[in-house]
Amino acid sequence: MLIAQITDTHIKPPGRLAYRRVDTASYLRRAVAELAALEPRPDTVLITGDLVDAGLPEEYALLRSILDHLPMPYYLIPGNHDARRPLVEAFSDHRYWPEDGEFLTYVVDEHPVRLVALDTLVPGSGGGEICAARADWLAARLSEEPERPTIVFMHHPPFRTGIAHMDAIGLAGSDGFAAVVARHPQVERVLCGHLHRAIQVRLAGTIASTAPSTAHQVTLDLRPEAPSAFTMEPPGYQLHWFQEGTGVISHTATIGEFAGPYLFHDNGTLID
Repeated sequence: MLIAQITDTHIKPPGRLAYRRVDTASYLRRAVAELAALEPRPDTVLITGDLVDAGLPEEYALLRSILDHLPMPYYLIPGNHDARRPLVEAFSDHRYWPEDGEFLTYVVDEHPVRLVALDTLVPGSGGGEICAARADWLAARLSEEPERPTIVFMHHPPFRTGIAHMDAIGLAGSDGFAAVVARHPQVERVLCGHLHRAIQVRLAGTIASTAPSTAHQVTLDLRPEAPSAFTMEPPGYQLHWFQEGTGVISHTATIGEFAGPYLFHDNGTLID
């Protein structure tokens, strides 16, 4: 199974730029076109939060008009820039949404890898939370199929990254989350967004990671006093390739056109 992950798309209302500088809609269109053209084509796409910038219905309408060009199913979770009700209303025909409850948590069972979506949104806060209710829900879902390879995906990463201004709006309840995951070795990966960078860490017997944004990236600055800033480093996405007996192998790719590919060999002869 091949799973694509995109994140932190930050769609603004039509004609508006994020931070008066970033045309996030155009960047997302490029990402969608690139995913659609991949060979082999991903089986599905996970979109790990901060889907829009202010939780507005017009932002979700534009987001949907772009994402519906994907030729494969895609699954959404909210981030701290999102609003639950407008998100669900814009994607009301996406049948994975829970029928009731406060949180947009759900499970997708029709793929070789089980996909468990966690909602870390705390309305009005940049940080997220795995509260007792969400931790209990996760524990119950993971206990249902303990032998099934599983990916948990969420917006806020359950670990400190060293980027201080982002860690200040990190995930409350991360210790409780890690305790649940540690009891369930079928969890192959914990896939997150929020950081606008590719970061990996060993966590609770598995690997947790964040993916680059399809638009702007958070500046890599590990000084404790570093300001909150972004750069226009190349946008990106990740591919998570699951194979029986091996598990999940993850690749980070940049979006854009680059010189090449060039062959290392020509008819079996090394090119000088």
